[in-house]
Amino acid sequence: MSLIARARTQTEPSAPDRVPRAWSQPRVLGGIVLAAWAAMFWFLFLSGRVFLYLSTRTSWVVPIGAVLLTLAAAGRLAASRVPNPEPLRRREAVVLTLMILPVLVVLVLPPATLGNFSAAKKTRFSSVNLRTFYGEITSTSEITLLSVAAGQTSDAGAEALAKRAGSDVDFVGFVTRYPDTPADELLLTRYVITCCVADATITQVRVVNVPPGRFEPNQWIEVKGQIYPLGREVIVNASSVAGVPRPAKPYLTP
Repeated sequence: MSLIARARTQTEPSAPDRVPRAWSQPRVLGGIVLAAWAAMFWFLFLSGRVFLYLSTRTSWVVPIGAVLLTLAAAGRLAASRVPNPEPLRRREAVVLTLMILPVLVVLVLPPATLGNFSAAKKTRFSSVNLRTFYGEITSTSEITLLSVAAGQTSDAGAEALAKRAGSDVDFVGFVTRYPDTPADELLLTRYVITCCVADATITQVRVVNVPPGRFEPNQWIEVKGQIYPLGREVIVNASSVAGVPRPAKPYLTP
């Protein structure tokens, strides 16, 4: 019996050897690119820089995107071991390099907002409905730069704002100057975005009674004074003008 069993054992096929698995270069680098994008989203979310690019209405996409990209990167890297080696082709290398460039730009360049240079190229905010976008301007309501935007872009807003002539206001924005701006005046500007900086429009007030030569373009200031709407132009007679740090949320959202 032992001879028969030995012969049977010799004739039976042996268990196949385990095939060694190799790393797939495209999958590894793809996972690294996804991880880089996830890191950028986490950085924007944790540092608060998300508000330099998105409005308060759409900023929620950043933390969700960070989580999804993190999971995608982990899954891609976990599936990077394959039976046969997969070399990285030149076309894939170019695509992956281009995909990581925006990440480097966001992480390396200092944070910046839209400023004086682009203010002249942006249009005024277009209000469709005063009540829908900003609420009704009453005799006791607070006057904000969004109220000014309503007054500059709708007849109903202009009429309501005109009734508040002489009211005290407190505005924060950055300085805009044009070649014909008098030395004792400036334009207080703020960008209004509904989705992201790509759809940015502006709201501006003309500030008079400003100390000449004290404030530079793009400098953030706080202006207190009385408001005097003249048609679609809004003038603020400043009682005080002071420099302030850039707000954490530099753009307004209706």
